[in-house]
Amino acid sequence: MPSSERSSPTTAFVFAGGGSFGAIQVGMMHALAAHGVVADMVVGSSVGALNGAYYAGAPTLDGVKELARIWRGLRRQDVFPVSVRTLIGFLWRRDFLISHDGVRKLIDDHLPYRNLQDAKLPVHIVTTNIVTGGSVVLSEGPAAEAIVASTAIPGAFAPVPYRGMYLSDGAISSNTPIRVAIEKGARRLIILPTGFACAGEAPPKGAVANVLHALTLLISRQMIDDLEYIDPSIAYRVVPPLCPLVGSPYDFSRTGEHIARAIENTERWIAGGGLEQHGIPGGMRPHDH
Repeated sequence: MPSSERSSPTTAFVFAGGGSFGAIQVGMMHALAAHGVVADMVVGSSVGALNGAYYAGAPTLDGVKELARIWRGLRRQDVFPVSVRTLIGFLWRRDFLISHDGVRKLIDDHLPYRNLQDAKLPVHIVTTNIVTGGSVVLSEGPAAEAIVASTAIPGAFAPVPYRGMYLSDGAISSNTPIRVAIEKGARRLIILPTGFACAGEAPPKGAVANVLHALTLLISRQMIDDLEYIDPSIAYRVVPPLCPLVGSPYDFSRTGEHIARAIENTERWIAGGGLEQHGIPGGMRPHDH
């Protein structure tokens, strides 16, 4: 909502998961911030936890521009450092493929605070108890541990031990954490999805790429289900994802393109009255091209 209208009820930015398609959320944030659209709290899952946590620490247009600069410099190896050594380690241990070191370094190098409670906005990171399948929401404590857990894709990354539990990717239990935002007191939601590769001619190549592609499909489906049964008293806006969209959520080579397209797409949505209308964008529903 425009900043001039912010008083009560509480507005939450809700960040979905989606691998490298998280760059799309950065473009959305840029356009929203440029129009004075701000949040009172942040809720994020998977890559949305990383974007949301950064926004909560620097909720300004300048902060978003810095996040865009970080994203444009990312390469796949920065997030998914797969090598011959990691493959040998996987065959030896048979528990996980990729080290958390890449994600943890990104957080340590760029997040402007260390504990979640120290962010400028309340931030809630959604993870999954990999034993029970239930959602575990982290709102205080070490930010790095929370974000690493929320981005830990099962099979690719090891679960993160936390208070007697083993936490993994938040997208498993809460792809688009709409219900969590409502439970935390939000009455207005601005939802930032990542979308899915609706214009691809074939599934992406590689095990991790296919897992991420499947998760983006689940994210879209769950978001639709959550919104179709949302309490009518909750006002929500869904920033439309990019459509058509090609590529893979495992591919970081299109980051700059995704950010630029998302800025333009969101600007057009705002100009068309998107902030005054609720509804589910057609690009979120199953379709092809």
